[in-house]
Amino acid sequence: MAGGTGGSLSSSGNLLGIPETHLPEDPAVAALEQGQDARTVAAARPTSSAAWAELAEAALEDGLTVEAYAFARTGYHRGLDSLRRAGWKGQGPVPWEHAPNRGFLRCLAVLSKAAGVIGETDEEQRCASFLADSSATAAAELGIERPAV
Repeated sequence: MAGGTGGSLSSSGNLLGIPETHLPEDPAVAALEQGQDARTVAAARPTSSAAWAELAEAALEDGLTVEAYAFARTGYHRGLDSLRRAGWKGQGPVPWEHAPNRGFLRCLAVLSKAAGVIGETDEEQRCASFLADSSATAAAELGIERPAV
C-alpha cells in the first residue's frame, strides 16, 4: 500500500509516497512451472517478461551473452509496456515481493549482467540502478549491486 501525503512512507519505505506498481498475473508463469519449453511459451505469449527472463537466464548461464542480452532486452521492453498499462509513471517501486513483477525484474538483472560482459558499462550501470531503485530486494536476490555514484 502506498503512503499518502505529508511525507509518510509507503510499505516499501518510499519517502515520496509513489505507489508501488503491481503487474497482473502472467499465465505464462504457470506454463513454465508445468515444464513447458520457454521458447514455446515466449512464442505463444510474447508479452510475458517471465518467459523472456527464462530464456535470458538460460542463455547467460550457457555463455551465450549476446542471446541473453537480446532475450533480456525483449523482456525488459515488454515489461515496461506492462508496467505502463498497470499505471506506472516511469518511477517508483516495482516490488519483488509481488510475484508477477519478477519476470520484468529478472530481465532487468540479466540485461545489466550481459551488458557488463559485452563491455557496455553505461547500460550495465543504468540497469543496475534501475533495478535497485525499483526493488532493493530484487537487486539483492538477483546479485546486482547498485553502482557507485
